[in-house]
Amino acid sequence: MRKAFNFYRSYWEVANELNDKDRLAFYDALLKKQFTNEDTELNGMVKFAYLSQKHSIDKQIDGYISQMSKRYPNEDPWQGGTQGAYVDPTQQEEEKEEEKEEEKVKEKIDYEALLQFINVTFNRKFQVFNDKVKSKYSSLLKQGYTKNQVMNAIINCKSNQYHKEKNYQYCTPEFFSRTDVIDKYGFDVTDNGNSYTPQIIHE
Repeated sequence: MRKAFNFYRSYWEVANELNDKDRLAFYDALLKKQFTNEDTELNGMVKFAYLSQKHSIDKQIDGYISQMSKRYPNEDPWQGGTQGAYVDPTQQEEEKEEEKEEEKVKEKIDYEALLQFINVTFNRKFQVFNDKVKSKYSSLLKQGYTKNQVMNAIINCKSNQYHKEKNYQYCTPEFFSRTDVIDKYGFDVTDNGNSYTPQIIHE
């Protein structure tokens, strides 16, 4: 039976953008997945937040299953046996590196959840995504950018001093559909904003 897992700062950063109810749902879904490998049906903002972290969550699950299968080939890692899970330092470093790897996302964006997330994050009242803006987001995904990078860009702009001073006037739904914005702000929030290397994915 799994005893522990790495709780990344990105999980906390994303959860902080949710209201109390959605934050609890996010944490419940995260813990349920990590300790039982069972998915939770989510909706709205909490679904968007969870999807933004799904790549790193799945990598952790895959790493745990792989490790336990090697250590205890005859035991179910989710039901447990006589031993608890051990996460060695090497695996921890590998998981951190894997979390930073870009993943090409082919799924469609939940525009309703994304719009709500932008409004709550920047205290705005945008009503709709027009077709032109939607096509720009579709183009982002086709080029290899990820929904995780869009989420990171929103979170990083929230804490950016320039945008704070401008009262987030440039932080519109269209703003986060631009490749130059994702290149500049789409870095992993686990870097804490101290330094970063723009994440650009080529086909």
